[in-house]
Amino acid sequence: MTESPEAIVKKDARNRRVAGADPDKRRQILDGALHVFTARGFDAASMNDIAAAANVSKGTLYVYFEDKEHLFVALIEREREAQKRGAFEALNHDSDPVRALSNFGQCLVGMLNNEFAVSAHRVVIGVAERMPDLGRSFYENGPAQGSKLIARYLDRMVAEGKLAIDDTRLAAVQFIDLCQATLMRPRLFNAIRSAPSEEEIQRIVASAIEMFMARYGVKPTR
Repeated sequence: MTESPEAIVKKDARNRRVAGADPDKRRQILDGALHVFTARGFDAASMNDIAAAANVSKGTLYVYFEDKEHLFVALIEREREAQKRGAFEALNHDSDPVRALSNFGQCLVGMLNNEFAVSAHRVVIGVAERMPDLGRSFYENGPAQGSKLIARYLDRMVAEGKLAIDDTRLAAVQFIDLCQATLMRPRLFNAIRSAPSEEEIQRIVASAIEMFMARYGVKPTR
């Protein structure tokens, strides 16, 4: 009995998952892709370039990733997960909102301003109109997830009487935007080509904390 086209597609997908199960080979491909995307940008990079940089055959590359877009998304997810752990640990293990938010803000701004993160944002913004699913995935698994995690921390601080916030989701987004003020947007447009110094990040985040606490800090009773 001849298999239907749908059955063949499903079998190919299963075979790809089984064949592409070597974590070392996957990491090797992603390392090569990181080099190519960073050097050439998304549109100029080709699967041939990535295969060469990763030192694998083009056939092997397609066993692991069906196209350049899915490879790029997988790379973004890997880099994001590796970088954000330290930032969120600052929230999970510190009950002092000023100190925790300061540590988080500095980690976040440093993470967003590294070369790959800036490049990833540029790429996703550039392709989001013709590839809305990629843009939505990038937003939901990055900025939206981050604001939700901060909002949970703010909820805990409100419950402990350390902050006075009616809408913690809004406050979380406000805090993220304050921490990026004057830093991220010039980088996205290549108006500033180098990452900010640690001293500049500390200065901007300290100002963000001051404004945030002026609005949401618990006022002492008289």
